[in-house]
Amino acid sequence: MSYIQVENLMKEYGKGEAAFMAAKGMSFEIEQGEFVAIVGESGSGKSTLLSMMGALNTPTKGRYVVDDMDIYSLSLDQRAKFRMAFLGFIFQSFHLIPYLTVKENVMLPLAIAKIKNREKSDMAGDALMHVGLSGKEDRLPSEISGGEQERVAIARAVVNNPTILLADEPTGNLDTRTSREIISLFHALNGEGITIVMVTHNAEFSREAHRTLCVSDGLIREQERLQKVVEYPFGFQTGVEQYPAENVAAQ
Repeated sequence: MSYIQVENLMKEYGKGEAAFMAAKGMSFEIEQGEFVAIVGESGSGKSTLLSMMGALNTPTKGRYVVDDMDIYSLSLDQRAKFRMAFLGFIFQSFHLIPYLTVKENVMLPLAIAKIKNREKSDMAGDALMHVGLSGKEDRLPSEISGGEQERVAIARAVVNNPTILLADEPTGNLDTRTSREIISLFHALNGEGITIVMVTHNAEFSREAHRTLCVSDGLIREQERLQKVVEYPFGFQTGVEQYPAENVAAQ
């Protein structure tokens, strides 16, 4: 059975004559360790799909299963545990807090984690080292470049050791050279075992993935296999090992 299963997901906004179907029955599967790009025009349903995969936007119909867990059958508290244990998020806008340092921004997802502050600091330092930002922990976001801000956002996304990274237009605000550096970093994270789902408008970068899903008018219109998924030895401790599925589903 695939690690991620999206089964006939639908999302309707509004009611009556104002109702609009942003997702009209999307179905696909993703293997653990796969790098998948989702492409499509603005308004096609890409971001709606990603928000449902992030357990942030309850579908009107359909099932979303990760590691044998039916996510939308979980309680809100269990979904929060799922996000903490399994997911990392990267957005087109970096969403860094301007008055917090680089390291403090990276530590934010750990705020409710039941671990000591020293351990949180160490985890943030490790994540920053992972993205090549050692030595810039105490700078403010305004004191680093746009590409470095994106790396901070990536470090924040992986600080909780997720198994799945959801990225919505991660290179949308970056120049071509910096964008390529970010895609190379995604390859490195994917090589360490993280499953990546990336929404992008950039055709060149979409072809860096193992597979592309083309979204149009709220449906998956086409799937294209680009590369073979390679089994890597996990050099990165993932959330599955730290937070098994039975812990998420526990009351």
